[in-house]
Amino acid sequence: MEQEKVKGPGLPENAFRPLKPGEKYEPILPANEPFRGVNLWSVSWGVIMAIIFSAAAAYLGLKVGQVFEAAIPIAIIAVGLSNVGKRKNSLAENVMIQSIGACSGVIVAGAIFTLPALYILQSKYPELTVSFMSIFLSSLLGGILGILFLIPFRRYFVSDMHGQYPFPEATATAQVLVSGEEEGNQAKPLILSGIIGGLYDFIIATFGWWNETFSSRVIPIGQTVAEKAKAMFSINLGAAVVGLGYIVGLKYCAIITFGSLFIWWVVDPLMNLFFYDQVLAFGNPAITETVGSMSAEDIFRNYGRQIGIGSIAMAGLIGIWNSRSVIKSAGSLAAKEFKVKDAAAEQTQLRTEKDITMRFIAFASVLALIVILGFFWFGVIGNLWQALIAWVVVTVIAFLFTTVAATAIAIVGSNPVSGMTLMTLILASVILVAIGLKGTSGMIAALVIGGVVCTALSMAGGFITDLKVGYWTGVTPKAQETWKFLGTLVSAATVGGVILILNKTYGFTSGALAAPQANAMAAVIEPLMSGAGAPWILYGIGALIALILFFIKIPPLAFALGMFIPIDLNLPLIIGGAINWYVGSRSKDEKVNTARVEKGNLLASGFIAGGALMGVISAILRFVGFDWVNEEWLAKDGSQWLGLGMYALLLIYFTISTLKTDKK
Repeated sequence: MEQEKVKGPGLPENAFRPLKPGEKYEPILPANEPFRGVNLWSVSWGVIMAIIFSAAAAYLGLKVGQVFEAAIPIAIIAVGLSNVGKRKNSLAENVMIQSIGACSGVIVAGAIFTLPALYILQSKYPELTVSFMSIFLSSLLGGILGILFLIPFRRYFVSDMHGQYPFPEATATAQVLVSGEEEGNQAKPLILSGIIGGLYDFIIATFGWWNETFSSRVIPIGQTVAEKAKAMFSINLGAAVVGLGYIVGLKYCAIITFGSLFIWWVVDPLMNLFFYDQVLAFGNPAITETVGSMSAEDIFRNYGRQIGIGSIAMAGLIGIWNSRSVIKSAGSLAAKEFKVKDAAAEQTQLRTEKDITMRFIAFASVLALIVILGFFWFGVIGNLWQALIAWVVVTVIAFLFTTVAATAIAIVGSNPVSGMTLMTLILASVILVAIGLKGTSGMIAALVIGGVVCTALSMAGGFITDLKVGYWTGVTPKAQETWKFLGTLVSAATVGGVILILNKTYGFTSGALAAPQANAMAAVIEPLMSGAGAPWILYGIGALIALILFFIKIPPLAFALGMFIPIDLNLPLIIGGAINWYVGSRSKDEKVNTARVEKGNLLASGFIAGGALMGVISAILRFVGFDWVNEEWLAKDGSQWLGLGMYALLLIYFTISTLKTDKK
């Protein structure tokens, strides 16, 4: 079958900037031509990618507590498959493969942060029962809810706010997909940087020739300051993270980094100064040592990150308030959809503007919510009143925080879903205890609630990336939205089975799969359901900080993300953002600056794509038993200094290659 003709090289010039008055964005695939991206090839490969990457992401996430973004490596594989299959002009097919397959990463992120905590608590409370069906339904229903709740906001995020958000992951994914259609200059820098960045990160992850992190502790004075004042810095030396920073841009990277520095260089030292000889448990029975005896990292985990959670929650509420007009518009649009549409108007609507009808969304949302209520009542709690309260918590939080998750992805490409889920768990636990549901039954209920919400928010954040890619390339939104449900079903089933198998093989309390995020959730849930409290004071301080930032016109969510995410992942962002600013301001010719920034986007996308793909390969090698990392060498300071040197070479290559660009 003949595929769509792709016009012009690469994404249009106005893909990333705000549109001028009267200007329209014209996608690569013409909106007035039929869409032929959905066929046996694209759907089959999309499902296969969902299965493979769900398994790989679940293993890696349970091992290190972080889930790699599957969208980019899937896009790379899709392009490779189309080339091997000699499918000409297959951009539409590749976007559909990526969209279906990318369900894997978001479903995994939603599941592994909460649901393994059920097995963790089961090892302590044998009477607690866990089944495959409860994990599967929690992931499936959460994913479906995330899709349905996000669709009404698609137009706002991808079209109305065109050029206002950087969409770093969507940018990298789109560049990969579009470059796959090109045989000229567009693809070359992306492929080269993908190879360099991929090999660089692969060497770190698989062989450990140099350290992935550089810490101020390797310097004698840095070690002293870290021990005495509890102030330190560390930086991730990977290629993918600096590429992410370049795409995000200096403004948001600076705000995120300042949030991180505020916690690590202000809050940590002040906590040590004023509470040096005190034990500040804040309701957490696991905290038994004084603040002064803790490391800077421990102070961050026990106190600083909790402040970040409070800020994320308040920033989310502020985001909901700021999005009230968007929510109202979505409601108005839904109301109009129930009226009989003018057939002529429906015929003239562009293909690239067609979503699943609001009638279907309303019907499917009601049906999904009824099934969730039934799941809570018959499968989790067993009491209609308590199940109804849990259902209300899930519905309200999932709907309101959908826009927050989408905004976070649009700004930094990172969804603070674990922070929002932790707040959900705490809120749900307090409410459940208040209505008489506590102990092991309460633990199960709270974690399943958290699993549904976490998956819904993870899906909302991930799906907005797919829809933005579709908007840039010219894919029909309705096609992406329809087939996303299949990807969700396949990913939920795969994740449920993988979690079950890995628990029986390794367990999640120690050893090969420590499941750090799920262990953190279990540590929070257990004392709450046993009558202990939560660090409300720290949450309140974080909320106050977010309010102050809002009133002084600093984006509170970006700052809050910096407070919540470890400093080693934030500092590389500002380096990437600084390179973006530098290469885009060296010439007096604005066209040259623009060309350099665009080439930098390609190189940065290659770093992200190569790093993500090699991360999957490295995880698979470790899973099958190939572990060539010399841990003894990585424990030495020399590995960090070597890593810093290699990182400097990488940055020099990145900067010089970007500057070697003219306005042509």
